[in-house]
Amino acid sequence: MSPSLRIRLLYLWRKILPPLPPKRRGEVQALLRRSSRPDFDYFVLVVLSSIIATLGLLTNSAAVIIGAMLVAPLMSPVIGLGLASITGDEVLLKDSITALLRGTAMAVLLAVLFTWLNTRLPIIALGDILPREILARTQPSPVDLMIALAGGLAAAFALAQPEISAALPGVAIATALMPPVCTIGIGLALGEWRVAGGATLLYLTNLVAIAFASMLVFVTLGFRAGASGADQSRRNLRISAILTLFLLLPLTYLAYEAFQQGTQDHLIRQAVAAAIPSVRGVELVDVEYSRQNDALQLNITVRSDHELRYEETRALQNAILSDLSALRGSVQIGMAFNQILVERLDPAVPPTPTSTPTPTATNTPGPSPTPTPTATRTPTATRTPTETPTATATRTPTRTPTRTPTPVDARAASATFPGLYMRQSPAGPVIGALRPAERVTILYGRQTINGLVWI
Repeated sequence: MSPSLRIRLLYLWRKILPPLPPKRRGEVQALLRRSSRPDFDYFVLVVLSSIIATLGLLTNSAAVIIGAMLVAPLMSPVIGLGLASITGDEVLLKDSITALLRGTAMAVLLAVLFTWLNTRLPIIALGDILPREILARTQPSPVDLMIALAGGLAAAFALAQPEISAALPGVAIATALMPPVCTIGIGLALGEWRVAGGATLLYLTNLVAIAFASMLVFVTLGFRAGASGADQSRRNLRISAILTLFLLLPLTYLAYEAFQQGTQDHLIRQAVAAAIPSVRGVELVDVEYSRQNDALQLNITVRSDHELRYEETRALQNAILSDLSALRGSVQIGMAFNQILVERLDPAVPPTPTSTPTPTATNTPGPSPTPTPTATRTPTATRTPTETPTATATRTPTRTPTRTPTPVDARAASATFPGLYMRQSPAGPVIGALRPAERVTILYGRQTINGLVWI
């Protein structure tokens, strides 16, 4: 590029986006110094926003999480870090790093504490699958990096231009830092290291991308270090750019894994949905699958108006496996069907009463009696003594078997805090509590005291 063309482009760029006057640059730097200082107000906002974000993540409430994004003060130290890297402001650099480290550590610890308490007390019931809002922050991708870069550009520009500062709340929502930090604490408390690791990568992605984008904006708006710090500013900008590009490696890998998993999920569901209509009276309810090493297990739930025969399940299995031929070469596929029997009733048509046949006694003719010859009269026999009767043996009564109690599986249900109490004895002292939906086994024994049935 010729020098004249470079000068023209620079002139056009400065005409479109002129640098800030020195007075405004000083105001921006003073504003970031105040908002990046790790003082009492800063930590109060960190505590409140982390509590709100943790509860919002556990309850899967997007509205609550958005509220935590607006309260969280972590954006200012990140932008202050970018400005300090350009201007060489050591005070701002020290305050920004201290605020970020302490605020992040405090938010993680609070998230661990609240999640641990929730596992001990049934405040928020967590199932086998974590809430969607938590899982959404465990698989960052290059898209998240692009969002963080755009959000950092918008945040720094809105901070430098007072007339568009109303856009800052929207930027805080787009590039949220507090929800990933609280997701780290939730993953640590639950022992879900994959959740904690994915949230850590998302947090670092947002942190580095926002700082790098803010550095670009401040350089464009005319922020400069002194003559002695110009080389250091350029070096900091290059380091930030390298870190941003370096984050693309794990993000790309995770995005590739997510793409493969999404493709596999679509292929499985499409194959099952295409095979089910081949059997009369069968409807698909749900498809679940789990993969361990090189084995893929499908659990298919269907609804039908008749009991499936073995031949029908084999036909379904063969049809599904033929559509999953692309996966059969790499994994071993197992399959199980869960059947829900249904009976279709029409409210407009009453059921037809079915008569039950009653057995009728019929006379069966027997053989005709054969006449016997008349007996010849014989001499009268001499009377013999009467035989003494013997005692008849009485039948020993059969012992009636007693009913053996059978254990029953049940689930605890309670709408009050802290759950369903377990007592040492009927109406005795409390020795523990069962969380809602927790599985229990009822063995035997039942006793009624004051109108209450204890089991």
